[in-house]
Amino acid sequence: MSLRSRTRSLVTVVATALALGATATTGATASAVPPAPTGVTRADVVNYFTSITGRNWLSGQQDGPNSNPSQWYRKVHDITGLYPGVWGGDFGFSQSDIDNRQTVINQAKAAWAAGTIPAMTWHACVTFVATCQFEGGSWPVKGSWLDDSQWNELVTDGTALNNAWKTRLAQTVPYFQQLEDAGIPVLFRPQHEMNEGWAWWGGRPGANGSRKLFQITHDYLTGRGLDNIVWVWNVKDVAGGASRAADYYPGDQYVDLVTLDAWVQYFPSTEWYNAIQAIAHGKPIALAEVGRAPTPASMAAQPKWTYFSVWIDWLTKPEYNTNDGVKATYYDGRVLNQGEISIPTGNGTPPRTGRITGVGGKCVDVAGSATANGTAVQLYDCNGTAAQTWTVGTDGTLRALGKCLDVTGQGTANGTLVQLWDCNGSGAQQWQFQNGQLRNPQSGRYLDAPGGNTANGTRLQIWDANTNAWQKWTLP
Repeated sequence: MSLRSRTRSLVTVVATALALGATATTGATASAVPPAPTGVTRADVVNYFTSITGRNWLSGQQDGPNSNPSQWYRKVHDITGLYPGVWGGDFGFSQSDIDNRQTVINQAKAAWAAGTIPAMTWHACVTFVATCQFEGGSWPVKGSWLDDSQWNELVTDGTALNNAWKTRLAQTVPYFQQLEDAGIPVLFRPQHEMNEGWAWWGGRPGANGSRKLFQITHDYLTGRGLDNIVWVWNVKDVAGGASRAADYYPGDQYVDLVTLDAWVQYFPSTEWYNAIQAIAHGKPIALAEVGRAPTPASMAAQPKWTYFSVWIDWLTKPEYNTNDGVKATYYDGRVLNQGEISIPTGNGTPPRTGRITGVGGKCVDVAGSATANGTAVQLYDCNGTAAQTWTVGTDGTLRALGKCLDVTGQGTANGTLVQLWDCNGSGAQQWQFQNGQLRNPQSGRYLDAPGGNTANGTRLQIWDANTNAWQKWTLP
């Protein structure tokens, strides 16, 4: 955004068809965090966003300042008990931002390892200055303007300003390279909101306008051998601008995701929703910046967005968000949070998400939609809520509300109850679907409704295998 004010994990690789998977977060006893996923490519990420279009949204949170690039990511957890599916950082513009770029990249690595996709943007200074302020001072990000002669020089190959811009881009290469070397794809959104002139790179439509700088940026970084960058093109929902947004589009060969920043309204108008889809030509679309977390109703009305990202401290601005509103978004059955994202590699398939039904047609339910560790998992009338929406992933886990179905206390005895707990990769959270039954390999026992009781609130347990209907389950 125009920063408005300066205060403006992960992914499992599909490995085997027998695994049930979702991804990990923490559990009844401390254990090692699962290893970071490997082998996920830029193409895999794009295909993943394509696969969830119309079905799921990833939650997201932009962070900052660069000296503390996880504070709003952690604030999401304080509010919801969950972490976002997309974490956002910024290469920044001030000396402090530049000094802390490695801190930002370290957070990107940590987010990926935990089950969150990292995303980067860049409020870059003009090429005349090494550092700048967002507003005020000499050549700030917001309010600076190049004259036509300067702009033409900037976008003409081999000129002084063009070479200076490429030198500026070179500063980011070691950081992107670190991520690539670690096997981490990253969303990158350069020259964001280019259809508005608040920043020096924006407000210039046409072939040699703002989109040309995006093309130069793309070609330079890909020319340096970086193929882990998912290229995110972005405009803002300026009033009356939907019909002209395509004038800024650099071309399908330069773009992986087409995104909108929704600031003029809390949520995009139908006109903007349709315009972005038309520009995208079938590519995934997303809300790269929002002030207010989308409501369940708005997500249902415009289901093709694939993620949203709340901008920094707008998360707690009362005129934009309340804790209850943020929870409603994160707990919605459409929304995938940290640890619920499973990116297939190659010809893999995305995880299944939906209800698990058992004896009497009742659903496996998280009691009271609570997210506290130890919350009971029970049978209940099916109601379509997030408490009954389970992700069947690729690492053997079953997840709801960002946590895992867990055998209490690592127990193995008949009658040990199951519960909801932070995902931790332990054997207590592994489940295999065999002949309509859910087996916990660590105990050798099966998910069971005691005595076939179908009353609402019946606690589920593990028990020796039998042929009774109360050990039969239907997965999404």
